[in-house]
Amino acid sequence: MSQTLPLLLSVVEQVDVLSIVDNSPTPTALSLVHHNLHYHHFPNNIGIAAAHNIGLRDLKAANCEYGILLDQDSSIDSDFAFRLSSLMVASRVENRPLVAIGPRIICSFTEKTVKPRVQREISVYDDLVCVTQIISSGMMIDLSKLEGIGFKDETLFIDGVDHEWCWRAKQQNLMVAIAEKVEMVHQLGDARRKFAGVTYKVGSPVRLYYQFRNILILSRRGYVPRYWKMRNLLCMPVRFFANAFLQTNRWQRVKFMCCGIIDGLLKRDGSFSQHW
Repeated sequence: MSQTLPLLLSVVEQVDVLSIVDNSPTPTALSLVHHNLHYHHFPNNIGIAAAHNIGLRDLKAANCEYGILLDQDSSIDSDFAFRLSSLMVASRVENRPLVAIGPRIICSFTEKTVKPRVQREISVYDDLVCVTQIISSGMMIDLSKLEGIGFKDETLFIDGVDHEWCWRAKQQNLMVAIAEKVEMVHQLGDARRKFAGVTYKVGSPVRLYYQFRNILILSRRGYVPRYWKMRNLLCMPVRFFANAFLQTNRWQRVKFMCCGIIDGLLKRDGSFSQHW
């Protein structure tokens, strides 16, 4: 909560409606004061996609125009919502089909701006950089276009949820963009490690189940970019080796990776606990 509280205190001053979805085992005692606050607690963890959908439905029910998704490990400035919404409004005035916008991400470990090695920037409009996908934390969505795209895919549970939604939006000829001059500090993974001169992020063992499984599930879908399929499928053996031999909890990691591969091949989705 020490990391989440500063975020909540900043958000509560910037939005009209605040929806908190808590997937932790025990409910969180909140001392926030807000005229339109929704708190949902799911001790069994319903997954990030379902959590997003609950929050988005709260905002739509309150007739909000835009909604921001934020993870508990992000940090934003006091004018974050205003700056993103200003860009959304400007794009609407100029008839640009912008459906979602996110900030430039600063990694909390390296304190450097994160720039994808493979993903290309499609085009640039003033302070907007059009891209194929953005991460969910910090993403502002035009809620009027949500029904046409659909909500987040709850069958994926967690990993790949943000990118999959962006790819569906692209199918509708809608734009996803990064705000060039808006930044947000975000924690990517739990730690950083180096292997063969390459720095990579390390997450919890159970996340490996969803990462490996969802790569196999998403790689079968026609609207998923080819470069994403190739990169992730080719990197799977390297990631398996790194997690099996170079990390702590090696056998636990191997178990989750193997379960993910099996379920991915068998097209089994949902949470890990549904199948194992």
